[in-house]
Amino acid sequence: MFTATDGISLPTTVTGSWPRPLWFTGSLWRRSPSDALADTRFREEFTDAVSTVISDQERAGLDILTNGDYHLDADLGGRSWVAYPVERFAGISADEALPASDEWVYPPGSLLAEVFGAWRLPPVVGRVELGTPLEFDKLWRIAQARSDRPVKFGTVSTQLLASMLELRTDEYAANKRDLMWDMATAMNRELRRLADAGCKVIQIEEPLMHFVAGGARDDRYLDFLVDCFNHEISGLEDVEVWIHTCWGNANMQRVQRTTSYAEAIEIFLDRLAGDVWTVEMKDRDYADLELFRPYRDRLKKKIALGVVSHRSLQVETPEEVAEGVRYALNYIDPAKLVLTSDCGFGRGGPNRLVAFYKATSIAQGANIVRRELGFEETRVRAADPAMQVDLPRRTAPDSLGTH
Repeated sequence: MFTATDGISLPTTVTGSWPRPLWFTGSLWRRSPSDALADTRFREEFTDAVSTVISDQERAGLDILTNGDYHLDADLGGRSWVAYPVERFAGISADEALPASDEWVYPPGSLLAEVFGAWRLPPVVGRVELGTPLEFDKLWRIAQARSDRPVKFGTVSTQLLASMLELRTDEYAANKRDLMWDMATAMNRELRRLADAGCKVIQIEEPLMHFVAGGARDDRYLDFLVDCFNHEISGLEDVEVWIHTCWGNANMQRVQRTTSYAEAIEIFLDRLAGDVWTVEMKDRDYADLELFRPYRDRLKKKIALGVVSHRSLQVETPEEVAEGVRYALNYIDPAKLVLTSDCGFGRGGPNRLVAFYKATSIAQGANIVRRELGFEETRVRAADPAMQVDLPRRTAPDSLGTH
């Protein structure tokens, strides 16, 4: 169901994670959010930080906001994106942590080897089910209470979680399919609680289909992944469900060379439940956009197009964003187009100022194209000449240009 994007032309957002304020130094480190929020210092830091990211994104002019993923720990390369749910599931070791499984090994001397080589994740030691509540509902309420604009809440898909964990139990076969299904069941319970709390935009990040389809294709495995994902988001029919895909974001890095959606587009558009599919495009020079041409008049999902890169420190101009949107409109109807970043700006990404102005460029670029199409624009306070921190000189100094 379209909720947050309904009635907005070319709605704008970012993926999810956002650089932390320098003064926000706290992390959960396996605590539940409720336990951590009983610590007055952490409570003040966390809630003030969430207020800050909401304020940043509103001032940037975004239509749909995020909580910045500030409940995730400030660890190397965004390990907590994976670890947050894993560490709270029953059936996962609470006493041991191991390197990521063999699928995630990279050559020595590479940044990805530095990141994934340092990651330690607990092994699976029994049947997995929901253990300590993830409290997505509480985390979302803290953010949504700070704005009238919808706040999108995202979490990693359990398919990717399972792929990174080592098995230390006979409960699951080596192919991990039953493990994925049980983890999807546990995650689904938390997602339903989040929906019951009133969240209208839920994003599931990086199900494995685009990674798997481009490799040694196994159609039976892909069929299973489709069923497992649809199981993970079942019961969310009143929520706008987003499916986020990119090609990596640990310290801003790609995780594989092949980055084409060609082998997976039919799966995401026709076979997966959900409402919005996000695709990394700007950093890939909008490769694969032509794949959407045959679907233009029959798209059921909206396409959230990455129009700024999470890997480049150069801030795209609003005109550059608008140029990308115009190109996309050759293949996707404007009623089906959403504008976003390629991926999040946290997890070892750019500084907060870079993230802010990339978001502002998304909003200003959207307004350029909205103006051209006769659509209503969204106010971008960050671009208001009268609202700048430092105002430019109104007249030149008397000495300027004299000798």
